[in-house]
Amino acid sequence: MKPGTKLKSTVCSTEVMVIRGSGVVVECGGAPMADERPAELGTIKPAFAQGTQIGKRYVDAAGTLELLCVKHGPGSLSIGGVALQLKDAKPLPASD
Repeated sequence: MKPGTKLKSTVCSTEVMVIRGSGVVVECGGAPMADERPAELGTIKPAFAQGTQIGKRYVDAAGTLELLCVKHGPGSLSIGGVALQLKDAKPLPASD
């Protein structure tokens, strides 16, 4: 996995693009994401069913991984069972 890689959920319609980070297994809905969507989707684990939002960036607690959601879905993103967080928007400079 390297920046620019597109990952697809194996349990829902979620798709993300890697912006920063590597060497981890990204999960969606509690199942690992893959380069290609399988013919038959798995089941979303209830603990990981908060959903994703298109156009939003998701980061891990350490800030070493950043993903951009390019297609939303009902599964939520995680790494090793730890949910990813929405990245806060940078504040705009004051225009006094």
